[in-house]
Amino acid sequence: MGQEHTRHRIGILGAGNISGRYVEGLRTFPELDVVRIADVDTARAERAAAEHAIPAWGNDTELLDDDRVEIVVNITPPRFHAETVIAALRAGKHVYVEKPLAATVEEAREVLETAADSGRLLGSAPDTFLGSAVQTARHALDTGLIGEPVGATAFVRSSRVETWHPDPRSFYGPGGGPVMDMGPYYLAALVNCLGPVRQLSAATRVGARTRRVTSPDRVVDEVTVEVPTHASASLTFASGAIATVLMSFDVWDTELPRIEIYGTEGTLALPNPNFFDGDVRVKRHGDTEWEVLTPVTELFGAVGTAEQHRRGLGVRDLARALGGEPHRANPAFAFHTLEVLAGFEVSQQEDRFFVPTSTCSRPAPRTDL
Repeated sequence: MGQEHTRHRIGILGAGNISGRYVEGLRTFPELDVVRIADVDTARAERAAAEHAIPAWGNDTELLDDDRVEIVVNITPPRFHAETVIAALRAGKHVYVEKPLAATVEEAREVLETAADSGRLLGSAPDTFLGSAVQTARHALDTGLIGEPVGATAFVRSSRVETWHPDPRSFYGPGGGPVMDMGPYYLAALVNCLGPVRQLSAATRVGARTRRVTSPDRVVDEVTVEVPTHASASLTFASGAIATVLMSFDVWDTELPRIEIYGTEGTLALPNPNFFDGDVRVKRHGDTEWEVLTPVTELFGAVGTAEQHRRGLGVRDLARALGGEPHRANPAFAFHTLEVLAGFEVSQQEDRFFVPTSTCSRPAPRTDL
């Protein structure tokens, strides 16, 4: 806990709805210093800078030209990820980008090639698998608490984004939808626990073609849906485990769990992987009650409070990787999760099993706390 780390200066690209969560989360780490925020809407960047006491603000060009900025945290909409990440890498910055890595697999390949050529580190969400919940589940699996993993279920239900986000168009456009928006959190948790995916079969469809926006501060009244909003898939992992997955913006009410992992000796129940923390429960064969496991790392934010919405563990992961520590939210992991999720629509359109071209290692468990 007392280990000293080199300080790193952060520039945030994108002053939208989630920027404040990143600022709050990053400021929990003394080695990370947010020095600038940028947005194509410079007035919005100025407001964010004033609200969060960030010393400099402006547009993306000014951010990339700022020699103080070492790491760019890219939280632009998904359709802009590839071009903005590539520009930042070419400007000599290390980059951490929100999920997905890019809007398409082809764009993501170009991003990875640019990162390799630039000599800069690239990190990508989702990073919530670095939190206490998935790390605790991973430890339980690695120590054989439920025996050999046989299967899993994962259920993404609607976040009702149109009721709280002022402009939910990106959630229903390219790079959005339940598979690309919420799916990365669930798949990252599963890959961290069970390893890479070997093949999948999926079916997808659109539910309602338009969505009425009811957010009190909305900037649009209606959204046209451009991507599938309901998907069901069967994933076979290289480890042999089989997962049944449902990802939907059409499931508003349900009693389904978030994630469960089934082993030869018991079951693990994981909380919402959109958050870093939450109760992980186990019930071994013969147990009469579920047991809440003691977290193996300290919490990033108090469960059930505003702290639970903070972001930034992946940025710290990248910063510490610059000092030689393991890079867990790394490009291979992010690319594999993206290719698997993109494979849902390939499987649907071509009526076949989809076999990813990529793989990745299970990220090293956290040992820094």
